[in-house]
Amino acid sequence: MNSNNVTFKKSDQYPCKLAVFRDYNCVLDSGYKLNNFQVAFQTYGQLNEQKMNAILIFHALTADQFISERHPITNKDGWWSRMVGPNKPIDTNKYFVICCNVLGGCIGTTGPKEINSETNLPYGLEFPAITIKDMVKIQKYLIDALKIERLFAVIGSSMGAMQVLQWVIDFPENVLNAIHIAGALKHSSQNIAFHEVGRQAIMSDPGWAKGKYLTKNKKPERGLAVARMIAHITYLSEDALQRKFGRKLQSRDIISFGFDADFQVESYLRYQGISFVDRFDANSYLYMTRAMDYFDVSESFPKSIKNNFNSNKHINYLVISFTSDWLFPTRENLQIVEILNRNICKVSFTEIQTDKGHDSFLLNEPELDRSLKGFLNSNYNKVLN
Repeated sequence: MNSNNVTFKKSDQYPCKLAVFRDYNCVLDSGYKLNNFQVAFQTYGQLNEQKMNAILIFHALTADQFISERHPITNKDGWWSRMVGPNKPIDTNKYFVICCNVLGGCIGTTGPKEINSETNLPYGLEFPAITIKDMVKIQKYLIDALKIERLFAVIGSSMGAMQVLQWVIDFPENVLNAIHIAGALKHSSQNIAFHEVGRQAIMSDPGWAKGKYLTKNKKPERGLAVARMIAHITYLSEDALQRKFGRKLQSRDIISFGFDADFQVESYLRYQGISFVDRFDANSYLYMTRAMDYFDVSESFPKSIKNNFNSNKHINYLVISFTSDWLFPTRENLQIVEILNRNICKVSFTEIQTDKGHDSFLLNEPELDRSLKGFLNSNYNKVLN
């Protein structure tokens, strides 16, 4: 790897930074060689003189690098604006926060939507299959290019939690603290099943055009919207849906005896689907859900912790789960804690009581705020002292 082959610039598409890598010969898990690629990223706060205050945050499936500011497409607050910023739990007066759009994403980082330099056309389905390990490899290139030798912390939820585990497996020497929120050692068969239904919805839409919709001026809007609706149900809980909607009707006093959105919950899901289409790429959804499905470190994680103990023993771990999360339930998070405890690693565990489901990490959960802030502050003080 040659640092001279990296160029930093402002993105022409989005209000963020862009790292352009040339002639890197990056070999992906599939064996595909990705020579030229780019990573879109955002930073918050200032890197201190010792370069010891950097936190790398990983986004979940449908998020991106815009954590705190107004999103350039939706004009809504960033997905973790309540958590990251001055005087917030992840305090940018203290920490230098980095978040990048993952490999295969659709907000600036190389993915199926971007132009293939060899054909001057969007990659589409010519983009190689990717894994969580590939995403992490590209992130490590970025961190090296930024000349940061050791990250103060890596933090991620859901798909982001998968990246946390992959970082401590592949690059333990480069991490001081690891915060894993609502994840697991592997994607369950139930989760794979939900993803497959979503992918089939996209690929069954005539607008998908066998993945070539960008060159044919088409878009699989219906399929992508249905995929989002299906996925969104899994992010909630039965109690949350009942509390928010129950069986309340939408803008009417009696049922219509038809197939319009009679119920508020139907209207809500339709809105989620329609609004998603405006900000996400269908092929990216296929590639990223597949990467999550391929994720399985149930053997490599305990092996890495046991066999590379000297490389891992300095890492402080915080694992967090939510009682109503049925997508990545507490028992799956506890498997990680058990492995760390068996190997005498420094690990804390918090199960947060909530009825908000998997998406609790995005919502107002004061205990989550306290847990993250306390863990980070405690370990930051140790670094300073």
